[in-house]
Amino acid sequence: MIKVENIHKEFKRHKVLKGVDFEVNPGKVYAILGPNGSGKTTMIKSILGMVRIDNGAIYIDGGTIKNSADYRKNIDYLPQIANFPSNLKVKELFKMIQNIRNVQADATELIDLFKLQPYLNKKLNNLSGGTKQKVNLVLTFMFDSPIIILDEPTSGLDPVAMVNLKKLILREKAKNKLILMTSHIIGFVEEMADDVIFLLEGVIYFKGEIPALLAKTQQHSLENAIAHLITQENNEI
Repeated sequence: MIKVENIHKEFKRHKVLKGVDFEVNPGKVYAILGPNGSGKTTMIKSILGMVRIDNGAIYIDGGTIKNSADYRKNIDYLPQIANFPSNLKVKELFKMIQNIRNVQADATELIDLFKLQPYLNKKLNNLSGGTKQKVNLVLTFMFDSPIIILDEPTSGLDPVAMVNLKKLILREKAKNKLILMTSHIIGFVEEMADDVIFLLEGVIYFKGEIPALLAKTQQHSLENAIAHLITQENNEI
């Protein structure tokens, strides 16, 4: 369980998060939605301890994350942009991350799933964007942690890889894991998410199931519902 309690974050007098509250629980997929600059990535990095919040509190499984780092061992994280040494070979990267985490993991099934066997001896700077994303997905899912955070997981994926990612997320959800993700692909969100958290200008304007959002906005699709929220709230700001 992750509980975010009235968190605030400001960068150079720009308020990015303004009293964000929510709670997410195992066995569900949650999508954090909102336009660029709404605070999604800052919120995720706050949960990961990569951004220090100004006010508020974040709890994981009932314990505060303040002045703690051990909790991160229970989180697998896919960043929106992963920067690894470009001269490393793919197999060297897998080994390096295992050494850093001090956990030996068998990535064979994931390597086969994303058809990465031919690339294991290739350097990262010789890979396409889509292949790099598949490598990042293997790194994310190979450690079998109870919490998974995915920041734009579909970026650069071909249709086959997209289908395999969906199957992988559903499999991990069935293990009673907590999955938190961001995505600009509305169809992907509609198919995968149990609940959505809509963030705009650092404020949550909706949290709940997609049918409830459609009813609230009186729209027939998630895409139209999100557009309605953005238009409505921008008019009120």
